Amino acid sequence: MIKRLMTGGAILALSAGAAMSEDVKITILGVGDVYEFDADDGRGGFARLNAVAKAERAANPNTLYVFDGDMLSPSLLSGFDKGQNTIDLTNLEPFDIAVPGNHEFDFGVQNFYDKVESSVYPWAAINITQADGSALPGVGGVMMKDLGGVIVALIPVAQDTTPGVSTTDDLVFTSTVETGIAAAEQAREDGADLVVGVVQTNVANDRLLIGSNAFDVIMSGDDHSYGTFYDGRTAYVETSIDGRFLSPVDLMVTISEDDGKRKVDWVPMFRFIDTMDVVPDPESQAMVDQFNASLDESLDIVIGRTDVAIDSRRNTVRGEESAMGNLATDALRDATGADIAIVGGGGIRADRTYEPGAELTRRDILSEFPFGNKTVVTEIPGSQVLAAIENGVSQVENGAGRFPQVSGIAFVYDPTAPAGSRVAEITVGGAPLDTNKLYTVATNNYMLAGGDGYGALGGGRVLINADDGNRDANDVINYVEKIGVVMVGVEGRIKTVGQ
Repeated sequence: MIKRLMTGGAILALSAGAAMSEDVKITILGVGDVYEFDADDGRGGFARLNAVAKAERAANPNTLYVFDGDMLSPSLLSGFDKGQNTIDLTNLEPFDIAVPGNHEFDFGVQNFYDKVESSVYPWAAINITQADGSALPGVGGVMMKDLGGVIVALIPVAQDTTPGVSTTDDLVFTSTVETGIAAAEQAREDGADLVVGVVQTNVANDRLLIGSNAFDVIMSGDDHSYGTFYDGRTAYVETSIDGRFLSPVDLMVTISEDDGKRKVDWVPMFRFIDTMDVVPDPESQAMVDQFNASLDESLDIVIGRTDVAIDSRRNTVRGEESAMGNLATDALRDATGADIAIVGGGGIRADRTYEPGAELTRRDILSEFPFGNKTVVTEIPGSQVLAAIENGVSQVENGAGRFPQVSGIAFVYDPTAPAGSRVAEITVGGAPLDTNKLYTVATNNYMLAGGDGYGALGGGRVLINADDGNRDANDVINYVEKIGVVMVGVEGRIKTVGQ
């Protein structure tokens, strides 16, 4: 059991009479990384998520429903409406607070502002400012709530690595951990009985936040996993992906006095909800059905078939040569005539396999490439091509999305060597890479702008810019329609030393 001893007029002013309370039950439901508007094999999706949130609020008026990042992108429908479908669906059962994740900026800062304006719930982040230090329009900070006499501080913290993986223009992101801890400690000084972190960050930073002892509860997204943890001081939930598995946390809080001092005792109770067992909210499901109907007519058209096995699973595209990566990069080269094509494996998103003989539809390709990126071409020397590939394999052990899928180029690397010195051999068109020669490189506008650490692609002569380039998914669709049958699988473009 946690014991917090606090004194001071701030608490008494915020919750007059709270010391007379005996027991208060507070429920916190957190969710993040919700990309797909519909369920996947009967699990997840906004209709089931909204049903759970509605039921929790009906069962306990002292419920907090919090969002810890990533819903505007990537998904098939978001590639068309820039995430408006997620706003429409969450407006039906609004969050108490929403923290922007890195994917909230995939379509640019102005699109994020537009989506904030169309939300009926508040967005907040304490560690993002405009270039001049001012707050983002419509985005708040720490939120204090009185729940049955218990003062709860919500600390909204975004991921400080966002500028490297999304399109944030000149926005400034301060440290997730340092800023979050400082705000939590200040909230405690300002009279909070409970301090709840609503954060989007990786598990390594989660551990630092937990270890600070500054938070009572942490609801965290980003890792796409589900988990709960309690060390006797901090309760923690990693909030799954697409709302598939949910874990409401019930805090049984007792407020009393001890020798005239306010005393807050609490203990968490974790619950597990598999949304396969949840009946979808009818109003939300009706909207989902409308979205599906609008997509089906145009997206289910067959554009070709594959004679080889194609693998777009996350661990494959982020760690080795994949047939889907080969198809995509071959398509970019075909569309542009570039010498080389490079795309990051993290941009391939459907996370599935296609058996030989499978038909390919527009939906399949748009599901694989949902970000709406544009195909661009730049001319750079071989030294920068080498640096780009080095960047691509620099975090392979972490499953980073920067892992390069390639066409027109082949390379051998040593994953055990120090990052930056891993490439052992590299050829272009079958000939050794010439570090002084200029090569034309097709990629996407996100990577050309330095996304995922691909700064080495910048600084060259841009031959096709984002305004003139096609959407990358469209280039792949056109290529599949052109060739009719995919016959190139994994063929040795990427090897590790000793293979």
